[in-house]
Amino acid sequence: MDVITVEMLYRERREQFELSLLAGREGLKRKLANSEIARPGLALTGFFKRFAHSRTQVIGQTEITYLQDLPADALRDRLGRFFSFDLPMVVVTKGLNVPADLTAIAEETQTALFSTRLSTSEFISQLAVYLDGLFAPTTTKHGTLVDVFGVGLLYTGSSGIGKSECALDLVERGHRLVADDIVHVTRKAPKVIIGLASEMQGFHMELRGIGIIDIERLFGIQSVRLQKRVEVEVRLELWDSKAEYDRLGLESKYTTILGVEIPAVTIPVSPGKNITVISEVIAMTHMLKTYGENPAELFSQRLAEELRRRKMSDMYLERDFE
Repeated sequence: MDVITVEMLYRERREQFELSLLAGREGLKRKLANSEIARPGLALTGFFKRFAHSRTQVIGQTEITYLQDLPADALRDRLGRFFSFDLPMVVVTKGLNVPADLTAIAEETQTALFSTRLSTSEFISQLAVYLDGLFAPTTTKHGTLVDVFGVGLLYTGSSGIGKSECALDLVERGHRLVADDIVHVTRKAPKVIIGLASEMQGFHMELRGIGIIDIERLFGIQSVRLQKRVEVEVRLELWDSKAEYDRLGLESKYTTILGVEIPAVTIPVSPGKNITVISEVIAMTHMLKTYGENPAELFSQRLAEELRRRKMSDMYLERDFE
């Protein structure tokens, strides 16, 4: 989303946040520059060095009590300096009585001033979730996202390679479709990316030779989910007899989406190969690795130990003349 305004927040979350506009209607046109939220306690005491004025300002009972105890001249001076900054918006929580000077200066500076009946902690918590979602980095991927045993597998590959058919088979086996063809990916945390379908597409799938089908109506609500963490990319490609494919799995490969590194597995597609069962194995193997077990490494260690024991046994037998 390119531009996020105060008016957009007010229009979309007015009821959820229980917001009432007290002053500064012209300030609704101001833009929100980031998802950060600030409690301006120090600024209201007159300390404006390193004042985070570009953040949404939330005033709670502590700040209101302090302002009410100030002499009239000092109150006017502090609020004048406070609103002299280009504040995106100011919200007073708990439905507290707002000093008249606060409302007047907000109107003079055309800064949107709101009141909410939510507690300060509750309002900040809900607002942070909403703003983080708006400002989160997003991208789109051409592929199919399926929840397999609780692991989000993102299938990628050229058109017609069989991504949708694989997802359909997985749904028939009890797994859940998240998105087909176009997957919207959002980075929710430094190492977490979430995938979901577009609003228009929903849980529809295109099958060549059949057309558009509705997975939710055909297989029921248990066959779909709204969003899922993307944990493994499964790259489908046509079998190439000259290409070298990983046969041991000792060397892990990764891909990066929105700055988040996730495992990547390349599966060669050929007639008769059961990609569905292979997908289930990929999901279960990923879970084992998440729990600290790597089957390929364990096999390699057991093989090395067996070779070492055989070598020691052969050396012993060579020296045994009894």
